[in-house]
Amino acid sequence: MPNDAEIIKDALNDFQKVQKRMLLAKDENAVKTYADLKDDYISLKALLTSLGVNLAEIDKIKE
Repeated sequence: MPNDAEIIKDALNDFQKVQKRMLLAKDENAVKTYADLKDDYISLKALLTSLGVNLAEIDKIKE
């Protein structure tokens, strides 16, 4: 069973990847791709927030 630090590390890595892809999708006007990634973004943001991670500095999307 992973501990909180491992969960946070993995989720932060995933969060940053999703944000990067969301920004690319937005630049390319890929509306469906952006919407699909947004579901992952919201889930990861909820998980990290529930674990007490302050996303103010790393959240580039701010939705």
